[in-house]
Amino acid sequence: MRDAVDLDDTALLDITQRQTFGYFWDFAHPVSGLARDRSDPRPGSDPDKVATGASGFGVMAIIVATERGWIGRAAAAERLLCMVRFLARACRHHHGVFPHFMHGATGGTIPFGPKDDGGDLVETSYLCMGLLTARQYFDGPDAREAELRTEIDVLWRAVEWDWHTRGGDDVLYWHWSPNYGWDINLPIRGWNECLITYVLAASSPTHAIVANAYHRGWAAGGQFHNGRRYYGIPLPLGPDYGGPLFFAHFSFLGLDPRGLQDRYADYWEQNVNHTLINREHCIRNPRRYKGYGRDCWGLTASVDHLGYHAHAPDHDLGVISPTAALASFPYTPQHSMRALRHFYLRLGDRIWGDYGFIDAFNETLGWYAPSRLGIDQGPIVVMIENHRSGLIWKLFMSCPEVQRGLRILGFRSPATV
Repeated sequence: MRDAVDLDDTALLDITQRQTFGYFWDFAHPVSGLARDRSDPRPGSDPDKVATGASGFGVMAIIVATERGWIGRAAAAERLLCMVRFLARACRHHHGVFPHFMHGATGGTIPFGPKDDGGDLVETSYLCMGLLTARQYFDGPDAREAELRTEIDVLWRAVEWDWHTRGGDDVLYWHWSPNYGWDINLPIRGWNECLITYVLAASSPTHAIVANAYHRGWAAGGQFHNGRRYYGIPLPLGPDYGGPLFFAHFSFLGLDPRGLQDRYADYWEQNVNHTLINREHCIRNPRRYKGYGRDCWGLTASVDHLGYHAHAPDHDLGVISPTAALASFPYTPQHSMRALRHFYLRLGDRIWGDYGFIDAFNETLGWYAPSRLGIDQGPIVVMIENHRSGLIWKLFMSCPEVQRGLRILGFRSPATV
């Protein structure tokens, strides 16, 4: 795409956000308006499978598009009303918690795995993060916006976060099934992508958890504290080398890490250093994969030539996922811009298309993903916007319930003063 070499940074960010936003607007499910799990031209891909978490990210992408004038405010409110009305009619057998996947026309649960056919608390937290952000943005007197706020409140208040403590354990559990109960038995312990789940569970006006669940559950995880250095960079929390970069993205689409601290970490330092470690690993490239370097970096969970893996420095298969560097714009703006220019200008003819960048690629093998994933496209739009204007951070952190929940858990933030 050498014809675009003269684009300045602002124009390139505009193009990237707007093109990627199309995944959530033009490619949304035609009945529910929710985000499809993936765009995949291969036979057998289910076009009716929508993803709960990706839909929450898509809600935030729609807000970005509205604020930037790519779509009208009335059209955006109407689309979001379609989504929340559908969610209100969808399966209600999971204590207000939504499944990972749903059928986009009927609302029925599509099992994620053999026993994962019920509520997914983490995916529901991503959805609620997006919905609460929309409630704060669409604050006008228009009847559509008023109905939207009301419907969002109904959905938000119905989530039984405390149900997922299994009767009062000092930890949240990820899954519950109407057929298998708690058989999956997966407590949500840190450090990973689930901080937002605890924040929203503490913020609930109807089904809140107590602070002990956070301190004795989440913060008691075997890979929570770190404190070591990798490539000379200190890492306060998380597994060795920080893990996949979506740990620094998913919860922080709405949670503003700038100045966010508790007794365990400064979350801006955590996310910046995690990103720098990930990039430095790609620069040093100990396995000598083709293409890695200062302009081509970013390891996170994505599709790959073997299926789907959580790529990280200690699980490096030679797969670069564009969302990793691009959703890190707030943390490493200069490094992320260099990566964006490399992806768009040098690799664009192989990895750029109707809905932005493909999910991943492996230049060593000459493999390029045939698909895009909603859960990875959303953070590109939202985190670039947080870098540019802080819009989504400002909106989500303005929620009075969220401010209360953060205080309950012992967080300090300029947004809660």
